[in-house]
This record gives sequence, structure tokens and C-alpha cells, in this order.
Amino acid sequence: MMRPSHIAETALLRGMVGVLGVLPRPAALGVGAAIGAAAGALGLRRRVARANLELAFPERDVAWRERVLHEHYLELGRTAADYARLPSLAAAPREQVFARWEHEHYMHEAHARGRGVIMLTGHFGNFELYAAAMSRVLPIAIIVKPLSNPGAERWTSAMRRACGVELLPIGLGVRGAVKRLRSGGILAMVADQDARRDGVFVPFFGRLASTPTGPAWLSLATGAPIVFGTCLRGADGRYEAMLTPPMLPQGEASDADAVRALTAQHTAMLEAAVRERPESWFWLHKRWKTPPPAGGS
Repeated sequence: MMRPSHIAETALLRGMVGVLGVLPRPAALGVGAAIGAAAGALGLRRRVARANLELAFPERDVAWRERVLHEHYLELGRTAADYARLPSLAAAPREQVFARWEHEHYMHEAHARGRGVIMLTGHFGNFELYAAAMSRVLPIAIIVKPLSNPGAERWTSAMRRACGVELLPIGLGVRGAVKRLRSGGILAMVADQDARRDGVFVPFFGRLASTPTGPAWLSLATGAPIVFGTCLRGADGRYEAMLTPPMLPQGEASDADAVRALTAQHTAMLEAAVRERPESWFWLHKRWKTPPPAGGS
């Protein structure tokens, strides 16, 4: 049932999308950056972001971290502006949207193995656009958790379907994901937010972080390679999309050490990418919220 707050939020969402969607893209990106700057000025989760940056980059001075945080808010706004026109960006001639589109062959190599593919990234850059654009090359499905606001959920689902991405409701859970991979399909996933006690603790920026085990477990259970990718904004406003060589599963899904090792491997790849482009990762989430077990570090 739609609560009054849901109705107001949905109206605001549709209004912003309507405005950003009709503006020329350069103007929309400018408006998005302004919205992001305003969110930062208002202190939207600024305390969380500052704490995260201090944990991740203790060797950097405060001025450097503040510059990264300022750029992060601007980029959040720009990404939101592009989200408003995601289907048209995904369908546009590639060179209009992407300044670089590198190593697509890694996806084809992994797919040719016939065991399915897990296309993995983090809350880093425009990960939704990457999945949508890649779905023009190979069919891709994403596992989705419905939003609490039914109006926003309907809009988001319609937008994703308009991009050509198949949606797997989270209610299908592991069974739906395994079925998809065993049939040779591709799953796009993110796995870089705090997983509470359901996660496995692996190093991330020098400290243990509770990390979702889904990608590693699915890879080990089905034999599907993991292909890690990033989609980050370039200097001219277009994106730079890159894939890394497939990570082939080693071990069994029932082996906790194998799950931890593969999770640590893809987490280390994300950390290396974030160190290169720190403004593009989502710092507003409490990544180290869950403390490691006693004796952890």
C-alpha cells in the first residue's frame, strides 16, 4: 500500500527524472553535479563518508580526503542524472557514451566455457549502465531486491527492463541464480557492502570487512567464472569501461576456505580500482559496520 510519504517520494522522483530526462545531457550532468554538491553541503551522510575515508586512507591528509569527498558528491549527482536516461544511454551508439570499452573478449571467453558467467563490480561508478550496455552484447540478468516504496519500485523496474536487462526477484534466491548460471546465462552482481554476520571477513583497505559470499559461492557451486569490471566517468563526461581476465573457481562451494579465498580475490581487485579512482566509490555506506570476530584485525 502506498503511504503518503511514498506518494510524495514517487512524485519527486518522477519530477526530477522528467526534468533531467528532457535536458540536453551536458546540462543534465551539470544539474546533477549541483544536486550532488547541495547534498554534500547539507551533510548527507557526510560523517559516515569522512570516517570511511579516514579508515581507508589514513596516510592521506584531511585536505586530500575532503577533496575526494567533494568530488564524490558531484559524481553521485552526475550518475543520478544519467540514471534518468539510462535506457537511451544503453541503446545509443557506443562511442557516444563510452570513451573506452576495453577487454570485452574476456566476457566472451568466459561465456564460451558454457558454465555461465558472473559479471561482478561494486557500488563504483555507473555499474547499472555497464550491465545495461553489456546486455546489448550478451543477455544479462540482475538479482533485485524490491524497494520499500512501491511507486519507486515500479519506476525502477520499468527502467531496468527498458534497458534490456532481465530481473530476477530476490525471492527466487539461490535457486534462481544457480538455474540461470547452469543454463549458461550471465548474472550481474555487486558484493561490496557490509554483509553483517552472514558475510565472510576479508581484507579491504587493510582491515577485515564483512563481505557477501554470494558471487564466490555461486561461482564455486556452478563453475561459472567471475569477470570483474568497472565503468567510470572519463574526463570528457563519457565512460571508461574495462573488464579483467576471468577468475576461475578453485574448490568446492562447501569449502569455507575456498569461498573466503575467492571473495578475498575479487575484493582485492575492487580495492585496487578504488585506490585509483576513490571519488567514484560509494563512501556513504558503513562498510566496516560489523566488527570481525574476536582476534580479528
